[in-house]
Amino acid sequence: MIHFGWFVGKGTAVHGWKQPWSSLCGRDWLDPSLYIDLARALDRACFDYMIIEDGSFVPDAFQGSADWYLRNAVAVPKADPMPLVPLLGQATRGLGIVATMTTAFYPPYLAARLGATLDHLTGGRVGLNLVTAHNDRSAQNFGLPQHHEHDLRYRMADEWIEVVDQLWRSWSPDAITADPATGVFTDPGGVTPIDFEGEYFRCRGPLNMPPGPQGRPVICQAGGSAAGKAFAAQRADTVIARARGSEGARAYRDDVHATMRTASRDPASCKILFSTSIVLGETRSEAVDRKERLDAATRENLDARLAYMSFLSGIDFSKFDLDAPLPEVKTNASRALTQNLTAGTGKKTLREMATDTSSGGIDFVGTPDDVAAEMDEVIKHVGGDGFLITEALTRRTIAEIADGLAPALRRRGLLRSGYEHALFRDNLLAF
Repeated sequence: MIHFGWFVGKGTAVHGWKQPWSSLCGRDWLDPSLYIDLARALDRACFDYMIIEDGSFVPDAFQGSADWYLRNAVAVPKADPMPLVPLLGQATRGLGIVATMTTAFYPPYLAARLGATLDHLTGGRVGLNLVTAHNDRSAQNFGLPQHHEHDLRYRMADEWIEVVDQLWRSWSPDAITADPATGVFTDPGGVTPIDFEGEYFRCRGPLNMPPGPQGRPVICQAGGSAAGKAFAAQRADTVIARARGSEGARAYRDDVHATMRTASRDPASCKILFSTSIVLGETRSEAVDRKERLDAATRENLDARLAYMSFLSGIDFSKFDLDAPLPEVKTNASRALTQNLTAGTGKKTLREMATDTSSGGIDFVGTPDDVAAEMDEVIKHVGGDGFLITEALTRRTIAEIADGLAPALRRRGLLRSGYEHALFRDNLLAF
């Protein structure tokens, strides 16, 4: 079988603005019903999890201002995803719900408490997508003149998760007895300070509440750079990855597994899901025609791709000559994704890169049965573990994936037909 997730790549934001099938997104973007519809559909389809992106800054790299992003509702406005988690948990039975949290700006104690709370509220089905944040503007919103150096952010994140893990372990599993006969609710011997003193963090502890049903929420990480992959290999239960094509995915998985073995971890204890774009049709020719229309729209909208590249890198891509070879781009922001969109394309000029119609991941086009068969072939070649859907979030795409592709996958025995366990981690590691 194959593991599946859905990446809500714009976070709690405006989805499908000015696009067909987006309903009244301009007016009701903060209405939780769209996310609840997605969660219920994925729960019915028996996906492993849905993951919600986040960010805490207004981009202003492209053309030197925030104007383009504000006018087009790209990356702004954006609301905090954490309050959605218990709503989604109440609407589902087995789906894992992963919200993005930055190790750079969440104090470890606050993170541990929030993670434990959400794990309780979802009955043990919460995950945390740990990011180090990639933009100087984010850092400036939290009092820093600029963000920490890229690899330093991951060294700090490694110590951060150690503090958080110790806080989740500061209560023994049987600390709460709630015994009316003795009149004791919590055994004092089961709750101990952690007295952590590291290079970057200090925390006395203990946490003022017990950990959730999982003990430790599922930890997700997008390991792209060398530092990111090393962090993911040591700390993550699931990795979301973007690799171009099945060969790139196979090389990535082999790399992460080798790093896990070096860290004395069993590679089976971490599931890698590869980003994928899927274009479906009732016939293959219909799907191909639809993909051609989408590609034409991408090629015509250069500003959107340049603005996205500027968002990821913090570098204004409007300043480069579109038809000259692009110089090497070095960034302290999102290195892996910037490289994927520039050096990873195999193109030379910025125009060629910006009009590249690949998603940068593994792309599929065809009928649901076509795509299911191709997914089976790809995952066998890669060696596992699964796919992360990255389609734009509309009710049309929800139906196409949950009610079109999912049944085709299940007919081939590639998608579970039910959740075997109550807890997210147990379902994730069930195969």
